[in-house]
Amino acid sequence: MKRLRSYPNLNPEQTRVPKFYNSEFTLQSLFKPNITPFSMLLIALTLCCSLNSSASEIYIGKSEANISPTLPVALMGQFNLRIAHTAATPLTANVVALESREGTKSLDAVIFVSCDLVYIPTPLLSMIRIEVAKQIPGFDGNKIILNATHTHTAPVLEDNLDESSFLYQIPRTGVTPVSAYRVLFVKNVADAIVKAWNSRSPGSVSWGLNRVAVPYNRRASYANNTTTMYGKTNVPEFHNLEGYEDHDINSLFFWNKEGNLIAMSIDVACPAQEVEGRSEVNADYWHPVRMALKEKFGDDLTVLGWIGAAGDQSPHIMYRKAADERMLKLSNKTRMDDIAERVVSAVAETYKTVKNDQYRNLQLIHKAEKIKLPVRIITKKEYEESKIVRDEAAALIAKDPKAADQQYAKMTWFGDVLKRYEQQNTNPDYETEIHVLRIGDAVICTNQFELFTDYGIRIQARSKALQTFVVQLAGPGTYLATEKAIRGGGYSAVCQSNIVGSEGGQILVDRTVKLIDEMWTEKK
Repeated sequence: MKRLRSYPNLNPEQTRVPKFYNSEFTLQSLFKPNITPFSMLLIALTLCCSLNSSASEIYIGKSEANISPTLPVALMGQFNLRIAHTAATPLTANVVALESREGTKSLDAVIFVSCDLVYIPTPLLSMIRIEVAKQIPGFDGNKIILNATHTHTAPVLEDNLDESSFLYQIPRTGVTPVSAYRVLFVKNVADAIVKAWNSRSPGSVSWGLNRVAVPYNRRASYANNTTTMYGKTNVPEFHNLEGYEDHDINSLFFWNKEGNLIAMSIDVACPAQEVEGRSEVNADYWHPVRMALKEKFGDDLTVLGWIGAAGDQSPHIMYRKAADERMLKLSNKTRMDDIAERVVSAVAETYKTVKNDQYRNLQLIHKAEKIKLPVRIITKKEYEESKIVRDEAAALIAKDPKAADQQYAKMTWFGDVLKRYEQQNTNPDYETEIHVLRIGDAVICTNQFELFTDYGIRIQARSKALQTFVVQLAGPGTYLATEKAIRGGGYSAVCQSNIVGSEGGQILVDRTVKLIDEMWTEKK
């Protein structure tokens, strides 16, 4: 084993695919020329056995699904109701299924599904798991992980029949019902999951990262210790942007047994919100990213979009806006073009660096857990302030029903605070699902929140993994702000935005790190 460890990236837990297929390679080129032929034979046999018996083999399947809605459709993501009559891009769900085997024995598995949606409601995830179980009897639905890219130009996913805190008064006629879209989504995504699972075959995995600026911290802090999302920066009171910006782009590459690239996962700490205010269906920057990568690596490539911890980040520029607009105009590009080019450039550079560092015999360990986090406590003052806003919005709608387009979501959003205030003593905890997956030297950990970036950095900094992917919005959303952000206030850090407070955020970090640590305690 010591001899095996002496070679870069080779250890008993994960074995690199040998790249020895060229005429210049010989065993003599690895060892000293005075070794006897008999010794060389023993060494070769030892190396061969080590390469083939030290770890499990990875099987990979992949697929894509069209999840574009029937138009017209109501869009999610803003306080005002928007009805889309056109689609600028398709919406897709992209699937990668992974399984580790030792001979014919299945050791562990996971299925990732990245969706062009604003978030993943819990009932929708349950519907997917139930439907897949019908088509793959005995399959553990907890192995299915759905995440959203957080595009704000995708369909509304919940209506008045759901227990949601953010609802719209959607017309009953002339618009695709929420229930009809969910039926389409469940069918198409479940079929794609089954297709990916049934297409599993031996493959290999590579991982790497690059650093390219895409997101901006979107919370402006001022001299009076207050903070505002997208606040003005060209005023004397402006002091700084509140938090760190994570410019790392982490990538996973999936290869078939012939060594051809078949899929990739790209983790960008920036939600897909460049065109968030438009009244059209749009996958945002992930669409041009996918198209460019397919052009570069082949139309059959599947691209999973993951959003890193980015509750306080977005693609919107906070300062030097005029200078940026000038550069875009001179280069004949849009902001969307610029974002896509940055992401594709980072991925292409990472690919070039790690393409010959493929692993087929590696550890795959998946852990899913439901943990309880303390709810953010609503104060009496917050209750009273929310009641005023709720009642004002309700009065405007009562006076003019057309006002519901602008006021209904606000009424339900602030109204939810009143419910939480009444229930917080009897229901002090919020249950949430997290996943941690080890794949070789890399680890992927998911959470349901719009997780502020500092939490993601805490996880990555403490992780024992060589490379750590933090994936947010693998569930029903809601911001999870830091203690610093809550002190500053502003949208995304007020009680209306947060079901869980900063104490719960740290518990989430600690539990995630503990699950990661447990995956690196195997015997040496």
